[in-house]
Amino acid sequence: MKKRMLLPIFATFMLLAAPIAQNVEAATPNEVTATASKYIGTPYRYGGTTASGFDCSGFTQKVFSELGISLTRTTSSQYAQGTSVSKSNLEVGDLVFFNTSGRGVSHVGIYVGNNSFTHASSSKGITTSKLSESYWATRYIGAKRIAEFTEAPAKVAEPVAKQEVKPAAIDFTVYASRAEVAMQLAEALGVDTTDKSANFSDVKPTDKYAGAVAALQDAKIFTGDAGKFNPNSPITRAQIAKVLVEAFDLEVQAVNTLKFNDVAKSDWANDYITNLASNKVTIGKAEGLYGPNDHVTLKQLKTFIERAENL
Repeated sequence: MKKRMLLPIFATFMLLAAPIAQNVEAATPNEVTATASKYIGTPYRYGGTTASGFDCSGFTQKVFSELGISLTRTTSSQYAQGTSVSKSNLEVGDLVFFNTSGRGVSHVGIYVGNNSFTHASSSKGITTSKLSESYWATRYIGAKRIAEFTEAPAKVAEPVAKQEVKPAAIDFTVYASRAEVAMQLAEALGVDTTDKSANFSDVKPTDKYAGAVAALQDAKIFTGDAGKFNPNSPITRAQIAKVLVEAFDLEVQAVNTLKFNDVAKSDWANDYITNLASNKVTIGKAEGLYGPNDHVTLKQLKTFIERAENL
């Protein structure tokens, strides 16, 4: 399919976010900690499995789902997954378990390094605690390794049977900023980036991404928000669907067997997401999810632009 490089793509200021494939966008340790930490401050909710409120196993299941790995729903069933690992050999991404009820395994968190774990506290919501704290040290039961998180794609230790809080900080060594999106998309579309005079108050001609932003602004791909481009803001996955469909002139293919449980037919991005799925630009995440509100990683951004280019 041909690229439609200078076609007005859409008028919203937020741009680009991407779906992922489980076996392609597997997580690194940085991605594990970044995914877990973006929910810090989310309130505790018994039975909760969404960003409006989590219980402990709902939180771990959600984080692993975003990393493309399936966890069962309850603390006790998660304790039955993976392989046991000693406390002295803990690695980022290991699940750590506690007896807080006096009746066995009743609490779980995600080890994030430095003797710390992130978890859903009934009193503090999503928070990070130290394993050495007296409360947790005396209630520690053990740990399980569900996956090997390395700089290479994560390898699931055992096949398992089938499941607006703003992040405190975004790690842009893991996630794509709008500036990075502009540069990668401008390169993929082959637009002229010599003119660096973007009409955004927060983009200077000396900024390395200024030429890409200006070119995409001229192409009506970026319109900004209140005169700003917001170059250091993250990008959600729903937004990439519309951008890629329009930028690469993608057409819906006849057969599309993928359905995403977290994208309603009434959702503004549904048609674009369906289009990407029919073109096999995305196969979604674990558990039949697309993750429309999740932030796109640098790895995902590169992968999905490449897929769209090769159609």
